[in-house]
Amino acid sequence: MRKPVFLPVLLIVLLTGLTACGQMVSSAKKDFAEDLSATIQRHDDPETIRQALPAYLVLVDSMVRGDDTNVDLLLSAARLYGSYASVFVDSAERKKKLAKRAFTYAHRALCLRVGNENVTACNLKNASYAQFEQSLKKFSKPDAPLLFTLGSTWAGVVEANSADWNAVAELPKVKAVIQRVLQLDEGINNGDAHVYMGVMQSLLPPAMGGKPALAEKHFKKALKISKRSNLMAMLFYAEKYARLVFDRPLHDRLLKEILAADISQSPRRLVDVIAKQKAKVLLANADDYF
Repeated sequence: MRKPVFLPVLLIVLLTGLTACGQMVSSAKKDFAEDLSATIQRHDDPETIRQALPAYLVLVDSMVRGDDTNVDLLLSAARLYGSYASVFVDSAERKKKLAKRAFTYAHRALCLRVGNENVTACNLKNASYAQFEQSLKKFSKPDAPLLFTLGSTWAGVVEANSADWNAVAELPKVKAVIQRVLQLDEGINNGDAHVYMGVMQSLLPPAMGGKPALAEKHFKKALKISKRSNLMAMLFYAEKYARLVFDRPLHDRLLKEILAADISQSPRRLVDVIAKQKAKVLLANADDYF
């Protein structure tokens, strides 16, 4: 029986077209990662996502390995790993590893974006605070999503390593990144940059250097930007601020507003469902706290 001659011809066509189609493949990977993120955000069952996401994280790793200079793909990977580590991982050691991977992807994306034009920004761990803060001024509004991903994943590393003072010492630089995001585009991610600043400003009570008044200002700004649709802003406003200053009426009012919110059409339904779950728990144990 004669062997079909079209198979080697097709193979040659595919191989010779790989270079020409490289940009198309790279774009397809980016689109897949972004579609995956959007699908996850709109899901209404956190447990399904908890069980399904690890396989997709490995898949995204493989895509990055084959296209490791794709800034958009690296940022998508950083966001997926950062979200999974912060929301679904209970093990302290796993959280550290996954948070580090998320930050590594974001940092790599930053270094690729700035190249030799802003070496200090890429060398963020070793640069002095003054040098690093100065380097942030070179970024413009189109860089806000990149900086927000860098800052949020870096905050995840600090949180996962909160017992390590070397990690905690990096918090001022994390704040500087988020502050620059706020200067460039304070409405990014439905006000989430203000939420991050609110949480960071309420980590300590006033007697130890915390700034709860400033934290409240950021939480209120996030709610104003989102027209009170950012349920995580409400949740952290209650948990991080209201509990810190022992304001029980504010605490309960915010949590009840979360529970009453209609999220049927929300583009961030997964996060909203999680916010409702956590609000229910906080409200249930409020008597023990206050």
